[in-house]
Amino acid sequence: MVTRLSNFFLRTLREDPAGAEVASHRLLIRAGYIRPQAAGIFAWLPLGLRVKSKIETVVREEMAAAGAQEVHFPALMPREAYEATGRWEEYGDLLFRLQDRKGGDYLLAPTHEEAFTLLVKDLYSSYKDLPLTIFQIQDKYRDEARPRAGLLRGREFTMKDAYSFDSSDEGLEVSYQAQRDAYERIFQRLGLEYVIVQADAGAMGGSRSEEFLHPTPVGEDTFVRSAGGYAANVEAFTTAVPEAIAYDDDASPVIFDSPDTPTIDTLVAHANRELDGDYTAADTLKNVVLALTHLDGTRELVIVGIPGDREVDEKRAEVAFAPAEVETATAEDFENNPLLVKGYIGPWSPTGAVLGEESATGIRYLVDPRVSEGTSWITGANIDEKHAHSVVAGRDFAADGIVEIANVRAGDPAPDGSGPVELARGMEIGHVFQLGRKYAEALGLKVLNENGKLVTVTMGSYGIGVTRILAIIAELNNDDKGLIWPASVAPFDVQVVAAGRDQVAFEVAEGLSAQLEAAGLDVLYDDRPKVSPGVKFGDAELVGVPKIVIVGRGAAEGQVELWDRATGEREAVSVDEVVPRLSAAR
Repeated sequence: MVTRLSNFFLRTLREDPAGAEVASHRLLIRAGYIRPQAAGIFAWLPLGLRVKSKIETVVREEMAAAGAQEVHFPALMPREAYEATGRWEEYGDLLFRLQDRKGGDYLLAPTHEEAFTLLVKDLYSSYKDLPLTIFQIQDKYRDEARPRAGLLRGREFTMKDAYSFDSSDEGLEVSYQAQRDAYERIFQRLGLEYVIVQADAGAMGGSRSEEFLHPTPVGEDTFVRSAGGYAANVEAFTTAVPEAIAYDDDASPVIFDSPDTPTIDTLVAHANRELDGDYTAADTLKNVVLALTHLDGTRELVIVGIPGDREVDEKRAEVAFAPAEVETATAEDFENNPLLVKGYIGPWSPTGAVLGEESATGIRYLVDPRVSEGTSWITGANIDEKHAHSVVAGRDFAADGIVEIANVRAGDPAPDGSGPVELARGMEIGHVFQLGRKYAEALGLKVLNENGKLVTVTMGSYGIGVTRILAIIAELNNDDKGLIWPASVAPFDVQVVAAGRDQVAFEVAEGLSAQLEAAGLDVLYDDRPKVSPGVKFGDAELVGVPKIVIVGRGAAEGQVELWDRATGEREAVSVDEVVPRLSAAR
C-alpha cells in the first residue's frame, strides 16, 4: 500500500534543535526520524524505524549466513549473574541499577554475556551440542556521564550482540573468524568504510579484541595505523621498548639547585642555562602522581615516570589501571604524604631508598616502557627546588612495573616493526572479542567432552551498534538541504510529489504511485492538497528519499521530473518512462 504523507505521522522542523552538535543529530530530529525524550534518550518515529529495520535486516541476513541463530532477552536483568562475573562492580556508575518492590536488585543490561551463558548452561551439556552461535538485536543501557552527538553517544541504544560457544580453543578460532568475516560483509553492504584495529577488551575480558572503526573527524576514538598494516586504538597501542644501554662508565647522579622549576619547560630552560647543556624535554623524567580508587573503595597513590615530552593520555590510563578509577592526586593526597615534594618528585634520592627496595617516596613507582635500563634522566631529587641529572634507570632506581599511560604521537614506531604510525579519528561500529572461559568459569558452563570429562566452554562475543551505524550513515550522507539516504537503507525507494493545485497533477501522481508500488518499490506519496510546492520540495530534501518524482504543470502533457537526490540532477521524462527507469535503478 502506498504511504500517503497526508496521514503519515511526520512533522519536519525548519530550525536546528538546540544542543544538536553534529549533522546526524540535527537532521534526524529535523526530518522527523527521532525525537529527544531526555539527554541521550530518543523516541523512534515511523521514518526512523524504517531505516533502523533496513539495517537490522542486513545484520540478520549476514548473521544467518554465518550460522548464527536469533534469540531475545529482556533488558531488565537480575543482579546475581552480573555479580558472579564481577561486572556488577566493574561497570561502576555506567550501570542503571534499580530495585523491585521487594528490594531485589536489578539492572538495565549494558550487554548480555551472563544471560547468554546461563541459557546455554541450562539447555546444553555435551560437546556434541557445540559449536553454537546465537545473537539478539536488543536495546542496551549505559549511564553515560556526558551523552552527546545524538545517537552516536546515547544512554539507550540498539545493539546486535552475538555469542559463540565452543568446546575447544581451536573451535573458538573458527567461530571468531566466521563472525569477523560476517562483519566485513555487513559494513560493505551498508557502504561503510572501516578499519579493523587491535583493541583493549576492557570490562568484557578475554584474550583477543578487535574493533571495527569508521574513520570520521567526529569520531571519539583515536586510532593509529602504519603503512605496513598495523592498526590499533590508542588504548591498545604498545610502545616499542628500547634495548638496554650499558651504563658502567656513566657518571653518578648529581643534585643541582633548580628554584622555580616546577614544570618541564622551566626545568629544561634552567638546565640548559645552569648545566651548559643542550637538553630537551625528552631528556627529563616527569613523575605523575595518580590516585586509584579500587572496587573495594580503597584509595592508593601511584607514581608513574614518563618522558618529559609526553603527556598522560586519560583513556590509556583508565585502561591501564582498570577496573580502578583513576584521577590526579589531590592537594590532600600531597599533604598526607610528606615525602611527595610537589614539582620535584623523582625515583632516586640521596637520602631515600636503596635500589631494589622501597621507592624514594615510599609509594609504588611505575614507569613508561621508554624508561628502560641504562637510560639517563634529569628528574626531581625529592628535595624542594632541587633536581638531579645523570639518574640512570636500573642503576640508581628500579621500577615496580611498566605501565602504558603516555600519549601516542604520529611518527611513533609500530610495535610490529611495520614503520611509523599516523593518528586518525574513528567511531566504533563493531567489536569482536575472544572471551575465552571467563564467563563460563564464573557461571559454571561446562560440557562433557568426547572422553566423558567435564570441560569448560570457551566463548566469543561480537557486537554491532545498530543505532550508531544509522547515525553514521546519516552523518556521511547529507547536504545543506537535508539527508540523502543510500538506497540500501532509505525509508522509501521513491517519493512522489504532487506539486501545484492542478487536479491533473494529483491524478497523475496517484496513478504513478500505484504503478511504482505494483512494480515492487516502496513509495511515499506527498498528496497534501493545501501545501505549496516549495514546502513539499523542502520536506523532500530534508527527509532524504534518494529518488523523487515531481508531478507538476507538465502532467497534463504526460511529462514529469525525475530528481536524483544524491546527484541533484533533475530530468524531464514522460510518465511512461518513470516505472521502467526506477525499477531498473533498484
